[in-house]
Amino acid sequence: MPNVIHFEICVDDLDRAADFYTKVFDWRIEKLEDGSDYRFITTSENDELAITGGLTQRLTDWDSTVNTIDVPSVDRFAKKIAAAGGKVVAPKIAIAGLGYTQYCEDPEGNSFAIMEYDDSAR
Repeated sequence: MPNVIHFEICVDDLDRAADFYTKVFDWRIEKLEDGSDYRFITTSENDELAITGGLTQRLTDWDSTVNTIDVPSVDRFAKKIAAAGGKVVAPKIAIAGLGYTQYCEDPEGNSFAIMEYDDSAR
């Protein structure tokens, strides 16, 4: 059964948000070394309780939090999402060495992402 595996918090000021979440929840927040502004969040050192997250720049006024759901096939689930009344709102994105992700909306306009692990992704 697909599970939530990652979350993204959309913000206006990445440094201010990183400072806030570090102070409040003691999360480890690190800027990626790929040149992007994306900040990677580790919520716990305990693997059984941890879920990864990220801070990303807000793109639209309605951006808030995006949950990412693990699926066996991004392509297959994108079709299922559209068939059930949702929308695929961005092209499939390859994350080198990790897999593929795609941003979507449910019929109510809520954003979420789907993620397929594939270590051969480029």
